[in-house]
Order: sequence, then C-alpha cells, then structure tokens
Amino acid sequence: MIPSNLRALFWDTNLDAFTPEAHPDYTILRVLELGDDAAVAWLRETFPESEIRRVLQTERRLSEKSANFWALVYEIPSHEVAALNCSRQ
Repeated sequence: MIPSNLRALFWDTNLDAFTPEAHPDYTILRVLELGDDAAVAWLRETFPESEIRRVLQTERRLSEKSANFWALVYEIPSHEVAALNCSRQ
C-alpha cells in the first residue's frame, strides 16, 4: 500500500490494485527520481538497502542527476550505476 502522501508519485498507476513489493523496480525508481525526504524514509522502511542498491545498478531509466546523487549516497561507483552507463540519445 502506498501512503497517501506519496500517491502523487504514482499518478499513472491504479493504486487500489498496486502492491509496491510486487513491483520493486518501478516503486524504487519513482521514489528515487521524484520523492522527497518522507518518500525516501518510507522507501527505506519498505525495501532493504540491498534491493535499492540492486535497482540503482540495473535500472537505466533513472535520470543522470538522480543516478549521480544516489550513487554518492549509497557509495556505488558510477561505473556500476546502470543509468550512468547506458547510451542516451
């Protein structure tokens, strides 16, 4: 269940049927890209750090700005962050 204060992050999702744990990549991506401090706190309570790190290392849709920021926060070398190592057109 998505808390009411985070529902705007998932504007294109039917939240009545959405389970964040069933869609970790999508959920983590949205919060890392668009979330505020409260959203990140919820994310960290909902998903283990290893899952967040995995998404950073595999998800190419994160913006370069967000990818750089979260790579620093989680101390992941930039060459291991998927969004920083894909060809952008």
